[in-house]
Amino acid sequence: MAKIKHNNFLDTVNEVFTDAKEQGVLHLYAEGDNFTGRKIRIKQKDLFHFGTTGYLGLEQDKRLKEAAAEAIYKYGTQFPLSKSYISNPLYRNLEEKIAQLYDAPVIITKNSTLGHFGVIPSAVEDGDAIVLDHQVHWSVQSAANVLKTRSVPIEMIRHNNLDMLEDKIKKLSSKYKKIWYMADGVYSMYGDVAPLEDLMKLCDKYPQLHLYLDDVHGMSWTGKRGTGYVLSKLKELPDNVLLFGTLSKTFGASGAVAVCTHKKRHHKIKTFGGPLTFSAQLEPASVAAAIASAEIHLTPEIYMLQNELLERITLFNTLLENTDLPLVERNNSPVFYIGTGMPVTGYNLVNRLMKEGFFVNLGIFPAIPVKNTGIRVTISRHNQAKEIISLVQALVYHYPKALEDTHTTPAKVRAAFKLPILNETPKKKLVEEVRVEYEQTIERIDKDTWNKLMGKQGVFDWDGLLFLEKVFTKNKRSENNWDFHYIIIKDEKDKPVLATFFTYALGKDDMLAPISVSIKLEETRKKDPYYLTSRVLGMGSPFTEGEHMYVDKSHPHWKLAIKQMLDKIEELDQQFNSNWLVLRDFKHDDELSKLFHEQGFIKMVMPDSCQILDLYWNNIDGYPDSLSTRSRKHFKKDILPYEDRFKIVYNKEPKKKEIDQFYELYHNVNKNNLALNMFPLPKKLFTMMAQHPNWEFLTLYLKKEFNAGKSDIPVGVMFCYNNMGNTYTPAFIGMDYNYTDEHQVYRQLLYQTIKRATELKFNRIDFGMTASFEKKKVGATVIPKMSYIQAKDNFSLELMGVMQNN
Repeated sequence: MAKIKHNNFLDTVNEVFTDAKEQGVLHLYAEGDNFTGRKIRIKQKDLFHFGTTGYLGLEQDKRLKEAAAEAIYKYGTQFPLSKSYISNPLYRNLEEKIAQLYDAPVIITKNSTLGHFGVIPSAVEDGDAIVLDHQVHWSVQSAANVLKTRSVPIEMIRHNNLDMLEDKIKKLSSKYKKIWYMADGVYSMYGDVAPLEDLMKLCDKYPQLHLYLDDVHGMSWTGKRGTGYVLSKLKELPDNVLLFGTLSKTFGASGAVAVCTHKKRHHKIKTFGGPLTFSAQLEPASVAAAIASAEIHLTPEIYMLQNELLERITLFNTLLENTDLPLVERNNSPVFYIGTGMPVTGYNLVNRLMKEGFFVNLGIFPAIPVKNTGIRVTISRHNQAKEIISLVQALVYHYPKALEDTHTTPAKVRAAFKLPILNETPKKKLVEEVRVEYEQTIERIDKDTWNKLMGKQGVFDWDGLLFLEKVFTKNKRSENNWDFHYIIIKDEKDKPVLATFFTYALGKDDMLAPISVSIKLEETRKKDPYYLTSRVLGMGSPFTEGEHMYVDKSHPHWKLAIKQMLDKIEELDQQFNSNWLVLRDFKHDDELSKLFHEQGFIKMVMPDSCQILDLYWNNIDGYPDSLSTRSRKHFKKDILPYEDRFKIVYNKEPKKKEIDQFYELYHNVNKNNLALNMFPLPKKLFTMMAQHPNWEFLTLYLKKEFNAGKSDIPVGVMFCYNNMGNTYTPAFIGMDYNYTDEHQVYRQLLYQTIKRATELKFNRIDFGMTASFEKKKVGATVIPKMSYIQAKDNFSLELMGVMQNN
């Protein structure tokens, strides 16, 4: 199998966060000598604070502060001892009061993240299974992934999709004792909630179903005694539900709480819960503050506080209803999400609001899909009516200006969030410095113009694309029918600034996923061939490799040309409703990377491209001298001694029997190359290659003396395209794996390709992606390549992350 380096998810997140930091909306520092909660000082400016998760404002309550200060003077800044040995003197009081709140046994944890890492591996037993809502908090997903080492299967469903959950339950119920569904009570980005009533009906229908509910964003501001959203719906906690709440955020202190009515499970978690045993315990100040907050929760005062918050939430909701702002989820939680679509629009709006005196949070990838960037506004008791009104006024004024600054529209934003499109007043079209020419067949584009801009590489000169158009149409299988879309952008003097082409095709979501993921998915696809496949509107085509976009970066309007291209493919995307937009095969370019990210794309690492850029030797005898000392030794040891084992045939018009043999060899490689997992190409392709003057089949026949006296047999084939007499392109390969190792078939194919290109006087060879180590040894230059993707949602990415090493 080809070995490629797969995209590092953390590198992608790092780039996104770095960009947001450079835009001044992330990793900020609060300033000042005191903090009241109503305002927050940033960059020497006092801003009204609409980004807190302390919704009731208890973190500023005098009683909590005094309790914390007194505890420090009595017991010190910490109680440096594992809680498994002995708890600080205040712990028992806290546990009793929190248990009184819930009317159930509880376990106090240092924080919710460590709590999940302690509770989940203890609660979930060997022989159980886990199903994750794909929007459940990162800390829950991370803790669940620990159980992969114990062979606990982890599945994932789309957000709040209970039909999908029921299908998973049916699939798992015959193999596993308990099935744990893990979800949030209130989700932290959009403020939407879990469908608890329907979940309990599923629990009644399937007794194996257990619920693990993280309700940290539902705490205190709602529910009896402030016990949160989940208990406000369930009323009491059954044995098959494990609830997680927080003593920080709205509760006003620190720490978290697991609530478990199942006695045996509770005892097991509390006795030994991994990080719960080995981590430091809560500091005396935090315990004391939590006790003070619990005492407030145990009195009618909590309902007064909740009502005061509800008045503010209702006011904000009412004001938003009278605007056209795209509120993603309407409910009575203190979390509001207003979509901006592109990250650059989000940056612009956050900075505009900060200049107006308001601080809000930015919602960015990976918490949400990159094209679903928006601002998260949280309402707290600190906020007064007049600044809530002023915030809405600022939003109404600045939101359209942020869209205009970043060349987007309300319709585009609403489409990204699947919100109803409002009637917009058409704006007067300005005279553009560039214009878009769009066609759906290469035949409508001037051949010389296209070849000048895009020719001499890969299989996408004018003739190559016409060939592909004819191959990938009117086929039986949907994955073999592609739509082609050509874009040329010219300036007012008719000079091309940008040229590219896209195809709309069905692809496998795991094309670049780790091999372990593709192996599992291919097992599922034996019964469901189109499982985890998606419609992709992608630059280039599934067949081609190379620089699929020409852009004249010396032109003053090149960035505008790229934005025009993106506008056009967004228009096509809305027409087709594709799952993915993909811009691919780019070299490293910080300027392009920043531009694409701001327009809603995230960078992914692709397999390296391999090319011999200059066949400068006059004949093949001069080729070894072009290699490094190490590669020359490899050539003399692993390639040259094996050449005489093969009869080399350059076949331009193979017969039907030969085409069948070549197709079988290709199919061998396609099945084995899960590192670049793609649908197999149709047999029609090979038949049409045999009729096209630009294609030839470079074939290795193993001589009978090396095949037990049998007749010569084909053991390897390189399918090669002649691009304008300039570039020799071995587009893909076929091999018989029964002979590859013993006879060094793959290495011989690489060498014979070089030999053939040299004989035909080509200038370069495009070896394509994967197997860069082997290609480098025969003299190829390895060129790192990037792609930029935009997904409708993060489900496939997160599901494949869960599947890795599962």
